[in-house]
Amino acid sequence: MSERGDEWAIETSGLVKTFGAQRAVNGVDLAVPAGTVYGVLGPNGAGKTTTVRMLATLLRPDGGEARVFGHDVVAEAELVRSRVSLTGQYASVDEDLTGAENLILLARLLGHRKPAARQRAEQLLAAFGLTAAADKQVKNYSGGMRRRVDIAASILNTPDLLFLDEPTTGLDPRSRNQVWDIVRAVVAQGTTVLLTTQYLDEADQLAGRIAVIDAGRVIAEGTPGELKSSVGAGSVRVRLRAADQREAARRVLAARLGTEVQLDADPLSLTARLPADDTARGPAERAAAALGELAAGGVTVDDFALGQPSLDEVFLALTGRPAEPARPTGPTDPDRPRSDNEQKEAVA
Repeated sequence: MSERGDEWAIETSGLVKTFGAQRAVNGVDLAVPAGTVYGVLGPNGAGKTTTVRMLATLLRPDGGEARVFGHDVVAEAELVRSRVSLTGQYASVDEDLTGAENLILLARLLGHRKPAARQRAEQLLAAFGLTAAADKQVKNYSGGMRRRVDIAASILNTPDLLFLDEPTTGLDPRSRNQVWDIVRAVVAQGTTVLLTTQYLDEADQLAGRIAVIDAGRVIAEGTPGELKSSVGAGSVRVRLRAADQREAARRVLAARLGTEVQLDADPLSLTARLPADDTARGPAERAAAALGELAAGGVTVDDFALGQPSLDEVFLALTGRPAEPARPTGPTDPDRPRSDNEQKEAVA
């Protein structure tokens, strides 16, 4: 690894973590430039959270090396902790306290005097649109409001590096957009953000580069555009008038486009990924030719769309299986949230 200090927020080489016989992280290599949003994309159980916990010094690596702003996460853990903050998958604030009380309490624990703690809490509540709810108990907040106050708590002292571990899982679209705006504002102030997510669209919106992790390994890395283009030139989604024509449509599209055609859950719909090629014909022209052949064969198309690959298509191409939906974490899941005692034992 390099010795360029603050040019790189994170550098890892062959990072490994095991839980019993299970290797949750299996040789992860990362290089995260300072001052950027770096996305880590993958399904539940891929090793994202375990990787974050090692980088945040909450878990001790079993192999490999990791540095945060040039500091080793094991040998210089205190220096690393002084420069980072972590917002986990679940809100860590006290639900019986108000939003303001939570922030004031945490600011006091971080060393702020009482007037300064109150002032900082008021600043963050206003910045995150929570002033009207400042005196309400957090247990009465919506999911989006809880995530906002949780992120606010993470930046009471502005960190050099902020870990956001699946910050929008389970949120409605409006709340997700609000969290995205907060992330952009944090980065504009100079903080580096490592964002783990299951959603390609989220990484696409926020991250300059993305690492795709599956089964504890980085299986692809690049800009959002590079990852999408690695899957193909785009996708054609076709909706038919009659379900009994779907098999005929599948054969025509497969033959014309030279690619596998997916039968969607909707019995009238199909999706075909357009492979990249070096010919002069673009994806739109190839799709138009395929639709023309469907019409010539008597297959009636009511609707179609040409677009970039979806999360499922990208992940299917990279791993051979579709992305999994979110699932609850259980007591044996290495990526589940850990209790304070478990974290202390892991670091000790």
